[in-house]
Amino acid sequence: MRKRLFGVLLLALLVLGSSVLAFAADPGFVDGRFTTTRKITVEIYDRSNPGGSPPEDNFWTDFIKKGMLEKYNVEVEFKPVPRWTEVEVINNLLAAGDAPDICVTYSYPTILAYANMGGVLDLAPYLEEYREYLPNLFGLLGETNIYWNRDPNTGTVWAIEALLFQNKKINTFVREDWLKKLGLEEPRTLEEFENMLRAFRDNAELLLGEDADKMIPYSTSFDVGWRNDHLIMSFVPNDMSDRDMWVYGFDDRHLLWPNYKEGVRKLNQWYNEGLIWKDFPLYGAGDRTEDNLIKAGYVGAFMHNWDYPYRDGQEGIHVQLRNMVGEEAAFIAVECFPNDAGIYRKYLSAPIDRKVFFPATNKEPLASLLYLDFISSLEVRRFLQIGEEGVHHIVHEDGAIEMLPVVGEKIINSPSNIDYTITINGLDLGDPVLTARSIALNYPGVEAKYIERAYEITSNEARYGINVQVGDIEAEQGMETALSEKRNNLLVQAIVAKPEEFDAVWDRGFQDYLRSGGQAIIDERAAKYDAMYGDN
Repeated sequence: MRKRLFGVLLLALLVLGSSVLAFAADPGFVDGRFTTTRKITVEIYDRSNPGGSPPEDNFWTDFIKKGMLEKYNVEVEFKPVPRWTEVEVINNLLAAGDAPDICVTYSYPTILAYANMGGVLDLAPYLEEYREYLPNLFGLLGETNIYWNRDPNTGTVWAIEALLFQNKKINTFVREDWLKKLGLEEPRTLEEFENMLRAFRDNAELLLGEDADKMIPYSTSFDVGWRNDHLIMSFVPNDMSDRDMWVYGFDDRHLLWPNYKEGVRKLNQWYNEGLIWKDFPLYGAGDRTEDNLIKAGYVGAFMHNWDYPYRDGQEGIHVQLRNMVGEEAAFIAVECFPNDAGIYRKYLSAPIDRKVFFPATNKEPLASLLYLDFISSLEVRRFLQIGEEGVHHIVHEDGAIEMLPVVGEKIINSPSNIDYTITINGLDLGDPVLTARSIALNYPGVEAKYIERAYEITSNEARYGINVQVGDIEAEQGMETALSEKRNNLLVQAIVAKPEEFDAVWDRGFQDYLRSGGQAIIDERAAKYDAMYGDN
C-alpha cells in the first residue's frame, strides 16, 4: 500500500507540475472551444438496478457526449463505480493513479487524504482563471457551495460541493392498510409507535393469514444509524449547541451526539421483543432481500430515504406491494418521535451533497470544468432530470411535469438522474412553485397524496448543518472507512445483545471507536473550532 501511495504521489507531482506550466494560457482554447479534440473521463455510479441500463453507455450518456463534443470539442468517457462501495473503490483508483478525471464521492476525508499527498488538484486557481467560462456552474452553486471547502489558511479548494436542492433525508413509514384493519390511529408518540408494532406482531395471523410466521413488525438494515435516524435523534437533547453539533458530528450517523446510546437501547428492546427483523445484520449494501420482503407485504414499518417506497415506478415497493397484496396496501409517512422539547426534530445537512474533485492525474482541468458547467446549465440538467416529453413525462395544463414509467434503453437509472446531474441533487425546473407541484407527480404509479405527505414531514421542524471552516482536520484523514465499519459493527452488536448485556457491549465498542481515532478527531476539531470561533 505504501508503494502505491508513493506512486500516486510521484505521478501527481509530475502531472501537477505540467498542469501549472500550461495553466496561464491554453492556446488551443479559442472563443470558448478547443481547436483540437480533448478527452476526459467521468465517474458514474453503478447502482446495479434490476432492469437498468449500463450506466456508462446509454441514452443519457450519448446525450452528454454529443453535447460536449459539439459545444466544446471534448470527448467524454464514463467510468462506472459501484454506488454502495464507492469510497473503497475511489480509494483504490486514486492509489493506483487510475481515477477518472472527474471524480464524485460523499467522503471528503477521502479527498483530503489524497490531497495532502499531492494526489488531488487544487481547484482554486482554475476556478479563478476560468470563471468567465463557467457561468452555469457559478450560477447554480454560487460562491457558497463552490468555496464551501476553501481552507481559511491556504485558500486551497480540493473539492466543490454539489447543491442539495431538495434538502430531505428520511421518513418513518407504516402500513396504512394494517392500521385500518386493526382500528389503530396513526402513531404520534414513541409509545404509540411501539404499541402499533406489538399489535402487528400479535395479530400476524389476521394480517398475513397463512404467512403469519413471516411477520416483520419493523425492518431495518446493517446501516443502523441512517435507517433509524428519526427514533435515535429523538433522544438527542434539543438544546445541543452548534459547537457540539459540529465537533461531535464528523460521523455522518451522529454516533457521538449526546444520548445517542439511549436511542440504540430502545432498538435493543424492540429486537428482544421480537419486533425487529431478526436477520437484518446478515445482508450488506446493495442486497435486495429486505426490499423483497417489504414488497411481498410482510413488513409493517421501516425508516428509509424520504421517498423510498415510492421510487422506481413499476419495480418499486408501492406498485409491487399493491400487485402482490391488493390495491389497499400502501405505506404512509408518519411523524411520531418528539424530543425532550416536544419537537419532531429532523437533523438535516447543510445544502451540500456530493463532492466533485479532480485527481492530480487530470491533464484537462479546463475541459473538466467545462463539463461541470455544461451539466449545470438549466437546459441540460432539466433534460437530464425529466427527459423527453411524451416518453419520460407529460406536461399538465398548469405546467406541472408528470413522469412516466420507462423501460429499455431510455430508462432513468436513478431518481431525477442524479448520477448524471452531479452538481445538483433534486428536481429543479427553474421555478420553485412548478418544481414543488411536479415533485408530487414525479412518481409513476403513485398517487400524489403520498408524496406530498412524505415531502412535508421529512423536513418539518428541521435543524440544518452549518459551514465551519477551520482548515484540515488531520486526525480525520484515512479514518472514515475504518471508523464507519467500527460504528456499524457496534450498532448491530448492541441491538442484538441480550438486554442485560447491552451496556457492556455498547461501552466496549464505543471505547474502541474512540481509541481507534475517534477521540483524536474530537480533540482536534474542538481545538480548531475554539481557536477560530471561540468556545461558545
